[in-house]
Amino acid sequence: MKVSVLRRLWVTFCSGGIAFYACVLNKFRIHGVKNIPAQGGVLLLANHISGYDTVFIPAAVQKAFPLQMVWAPAKEELFKNRLLGAIFRSWGAFPVKRGRDVRAGKKLGTLLSSEKVMLFPEGTRHKDGDLGRGNRGVGKLIYEHRPVVIPTALKGINRWKFLKTGQQGSISFGQPLDVADLFELEDKKETHVLIVERVMEAIAIELTKH
Repeated sequence: MKVSVLRRLWVTFCSGGIAFYACVLNKFRIHGVKNIPAQGGVLLLANHISGYDTVFIPAAVQKAFPLQMVWAPAKEELFKNRLLGAIFRSWGAFPVKRGRDVRAGKKLGTLLSSEKVMLFPEGTRHKDGDLGRGNRGVGKLIYEHRPVVIPTALKGINRWKFLKTGQQGSISFGQPLDVADLFELEDKKETHVLIVERVMEAIAIELTKH
């Protein structure tokens, strides 16, 4: 994906500010970033416990890979405010309509051939920190595009307050998930479910670490 140097610098600058808030003013710890490939299509699949998730994941990745983009589909309601929408777009977010959004699906497929993309397979936020069920659409996405899948676990930040400091939290990036055996199965609903179930199991394991 062709992205201007100016935009990459802007994203890296913003991520640096977010990382300062998370890791210096607070105690957000980053584990396993070495498991993320430097190049190629990468799908970061994380549990969703807080609004912080959407900025802390890219900040953690960009701390290790400056100037790289982390793309993310987001519900179209977030882009109704023109200023906020422009900021979100500049960071790599793009709107997705409710239901089946063919255009967004094609963009995701294109990005997963060479870029880093983050997704929340639960599809909704779980503020209590409990891990929900994964959406089989994520399994279908993995089956069709075969990216490197990195199970990602966020802990603690669902209890954070914006103006407080010294708060504890963490992110753990697991080793690339092996689903090669499931790729041998027929392209159907049941296969997609098996894939996303394996993803959720891997995220659950990461949640027990650190």
